Amino acid sequence: MRRRSFLAGGAGVAARAAAPSPFELDEIGLDQLQSGLKSGRFTAHSLAQLYLDRIHAIDKQGPAINAVIELNPDALSIASALDAEFKAKGARGPLHGVPVLIKDNIDTHDRMRTSAGSLALAGSVARRDAHVAERLRAAGAVILGKTNLSEWANFRSRRSVSGWSGRGGQTRLPYALDRNPSGSSSGSGAAVAANLCAVAVGTETDGSIISPSAMSGLVGVKPTVGLVSRSGIIPISHTQDTAGPMARSVRDAATLLTALAGSDSNDSATGEADGRRRDYTRFLDPKGLRGARLGVARKFMGAHPRVDSLFEQALAEMKRQGAELIDPADLPTHGQYSEAEFQVLVYEFKAGLNAYLAGLGPSAPVRSIRDLIEFNEKHRDQELPYFGQDILVTAESKGPLTDKTYLDARALNLRRTREEGIDAVLTKHRVDAIVAPTSGPAWLTDWVNTDSGGADATGPAAIAGYPHITVPMGLVHGLPVGLSFFAGQWSEPVLFRLAYAFEQATKARRAPKFLPTVQFS
Repeated sequence: MRRRSFLAGGAGVAARAAAPSPFELDEIGLDQLQSGLKSGRFTAHSLAQLYLDRIHAIDKQGPAINAVIELNPDALSIASALDAEFKAKGARGPLHGVPVLIKDNIDTHDRMRTSAGSLALAGSVARRDAHVAERLRAAGAVILGKTNLSEWANFRSRRSVSGWSGRGGQTRLPYALDRNPSGSSSGSGAAVAANLCAVAVGTETDGSIISPSAMSGLVGVKPTVGLVSRSGIIPISHTQDTAGPMARSVRDAATLLTALAGSDSNDSATGEADGRRRDYTRFLDPKGLRGARLGVARKFMGAHPRVDSLFEQALAEMKRQGAELIDPADLPTHGQYSEAEFQVLVYEFKAGLNAYLAGLGPSAPVRSIRDLIEFNEKHRDQELPYFGQDILVTAESKGPLTDKTYLDARALNLRRTREEGIDAVLTKHRVDAIVAPTSGPAWLTDWVNTDSGGADATGPAAIAGYPHITVPMGLVHGLPVGLSFFAGQWSEPVLFRLAYAFEQATKARRAPKFLPTVQFS
């Protein structure tokens, strides 16, 4: 299938009821893929072809997930070159020959575009790879294509529809096609859940990896800000943005983060990354909950009674596995940061996005937020059919990052989420991590009333720049919900140990059934 015709099918395809046929690579892990490559069962080329066939079969037809915004026209030739290298030298590592999808706000200097889902950048080719893309290629991964997202990483309007972009249309949740996959890494989450790739890369400012991972029954990792480079990623916030793994297992997520993490001369925040990065698979201990002290953040409960019930079951299981629960251990500043966070984000969005757009060169159709606002107004039928661009307008009105309003808001947020928030709980209760339900189950996609998702646990770690892992906790009416572990800066090894032990004890992930809607028993 040609890339152009593939893209043309992206928007407005009606979801169909037919479930896809069984797939040879359903729920397969990275270790199994590498074993298959070594045994000759697979080649990198055959894996890429299998996933491309899967995408063609169910992403734009059949259940029509619409998770992939663009395919890499060079994927098969890249895979063939990796096969030749494998035969001559062996594997570079656990990602050699593995098909990976990345979010469409991550630059690639190839024949793919980087658009953040916006028609304004539908023809934009990056001048160089993002550092994340460089590391994937260096690890031997095959970048199979790019995933749809909530346009501009869900930072265009406060009344948005997650998973929708002007360029890509609406992504659907593989568990119930009328439900929302959450955002902004909607396509990455839906693609991994639907087995369109082995693993995927998402990005997060606040919740954009963790929430769609929870909705799609995945393990999502938002690393410490500065562990993974942001250079070449269309920005929102230089103090909160990060890329991270989205995978079907903790082991796969740990493997992917090991490849992504590292210092980058083009991102000053990553100065400590080389010294902090680890082979995170070394911390995967099925008995990792034994002796752990966990703080229970009960104020994140209440999104849904069945979620609360699953959370109580999860707490009981962690106790059975040998964990000591400090219950409750709520953040003293719970909920005291959202409006200040928004102020920080709109200031940083203006500075960061203007710099990114200006760097695209004089031939780019938009080179500033002001240009982008005007483009959207001129293309209202395509870009503004369901919701507006009030966040863009607000950001454009802001001053420089030296404004007192910005500096005060940033200082307030750091204090409330770090020393008075997460750090306070970790210190007072001497806990290894804080646990909470990640969010409620997926809501109906509604282009009239827009998003209706409830509360979630993403804010404190996102604002603080601290790591956060969500792992499948169970199902509510067939819809996945997640369990969150978060802690202090550079605590990824601890979080992987805890999340892996919980995953192995519960085996809570269930593959999607691609139902047209929720079936109530």
